[in-house]
Amino acid sequence: MNPETFIYAFTFPLLGVFLGLVYKGIDRRFSARLTSRIGPPIRQPFWDVGKLLLKETVVPENAVAWIFNAMPVVSFAASMTLLLYIPFGVLKAPLEGYGDLIVILYLLTLQSLSMAIGGFASGSPFSSVGAQREMVLMMSYEMPLATVIVGFALVYRSFSLTTIASTPVWSIVGPLAAMGIVLLFIALLVVTPAELAKLPFDIAEAETEICEGMLAEYSGRNLALFYLSDAVRGFAMAALEVVLFFPFTLTGMLDLNLTGTGYYVVEALWFLFKVLVIYLLAVTLVRTSFARFRIEQASRIFWVYVNIIALVGVALVWMGV
Repeated sequence: MNPETFIYAFTFPLLGVFLGLVYKGIDRRFSARLTSRIGPPIRQPFWDVGKLLLKETVVPENAVAWIFNAMPVVSFAASMTLLLYIPFGVLKAPLEGYGDLIVILYLLTLQSLSMAIGGFASGSPFSSVGAQREMVLMMSYEMPLATVIVGFALVYRSFSLTTIASTPVWSIVGPLAAMGIVLLFIALLVVTPAELAKLPFDIAEAETEICEGMLAEYSGRNLALFYLSDAVRGFAMAALEVVLFFPFTLTGMLDLNLTGTGYYVVEALWFLFKVLVIYLLAVTLVRTSFARFRIEQASRIFWVYVNIIALVGVALVWMGV
């Protein structure tokens, strides 16, 4: 790891926290506009985190204290590590070449799993119900997510995101495989709000039913860490979809002759714009348009419909490469 990459490995996770909170603020503002409301200011998530950090951290009397306090740290660490495997525009990921997509799948699972374990450890019946729902959802949406990864591995013969980002998938597949990639993209779009615990798949945290579910007993610093983890995971998930399906560079599309700092700035802004579009499409528009599903409805959607879409997509990719 050269010095530039070493510095990048420390600065980008911090930048990811900032961008995650900004995108969370834009999401809330845009959702409010879609429903004819003014909505909170974009900076509201920063205020929320600051307020939580100043609050007292309360540990329930019946909780397993060390697990209860450790799970927010594990979740936040997993989300920060996740950013180290995702290329940022034309910049390579600091931890490239170590089975990127496989590790990303495990890190995404680890974040959800840490919330579930924290819910079980809290000793609250609301949290236990939420944790049980989260485990059922995880078993439902992880299958199509893994299927999407298999589809890209068939095309590139590699799990490296840097390899995938360097050559857009649309330029190396035929018509049949391209149809399969479109189906994989649709499957991943459906998985995204479930992975991020957003409507209509926020069943494990249903405020009106089980009082925030897994997070019912969390407060102060611990809740702030979960909040930051959620913000970073939202940005990382959208960035992952951009890298997989839309890694086109602006300079390449418009044939711009840019070099040096200008080149990196333009490509970084273009990358952030693409991430924002995916975020608004896969998260904001969906959670504003649909009501919450029941747990059996969500499981059926993923085990039947989304799995079929993903498996047909992989089959088309396999026949087309």
